[in-house]
Amino acid sequence: MKIQLDFGAVLSEWPLLLTGVGWTLTLTVAAVLVGTLVGIGCAWVRARGFGATTAPAWLRGVVGAYVELIRNTPFIVQLFFIFFGLPAMGFKLSAETASFIAMVINLGAYATEIIRAGLEGTPKGQLEAAQSLALSSRQTFIWVVLPPALKKVWPSLVSQIVIVMLGSSVCGQISTQELSYAADLIQSRNFRSFESFIVVGAIYLALAIGVRQLLNWAGAKFLFGRR
Repeated sequence: MKIQLDFGAVLSEWPLLLTGVGWTLTLTVAAVLVGTLVGIGCAWVRARGFGATTAPAWLRGVVGAYVELIRNTPFIVQLFFIFFGLPAMGFKLSAETASFIAMVINLGAYATEIIRAGLEGTPKGQLEAAQSLALSSRQTFIWVVLPPALKKVWPSLVSQIVIVMLGSSVCGQISTQELSYAADLIQSRNFRSFESFIVVGAIYLALAIGVRQLLNWAGAKFLFGRR
């Protein structure tokens, strides 16, 4: 049996593909900005020894439970709980908002452990130098501890960000208009499933490579001071 491929039928639906790419990137950027901040905050809570301020034990327990819960359950279960479970408790969310929250929660948990690994690798001499300069705990963490810690774990964090971006394809299951949703809609119109997912797979590949290269460049240029 000879298979005839017709990519033109898929590419002619470029407005849908463009909308899907736009939503995928929008959700990713928003989730990365918020999720990384969540990861930094939770990593500070779980790590110890950075100045005089130490998070209370109950807060470390809450953060630890959050990290273990998210890292040991599938993303689609987390997404469905937020989109279908929260409305049962009176919190009705749009598909896009539920997707954003799920991606933030997921990235935040993984980023917590990645960033914590960098924090705990901070040389003791750096902390002593900060204390000798009379820096506060907050100043020590922000200016002395965090930048080199992020530099150490940046490749791992970038990889996790790319994984979260690719994982956003699951969000089409709740009708979020991202890239995989566009592929489903296109193949339902022209019955070109094979071509649709080849094209979308190629777009995801290009996005993953592009995002990885962009974040590696941005980290080196803006976060770590390299030229």
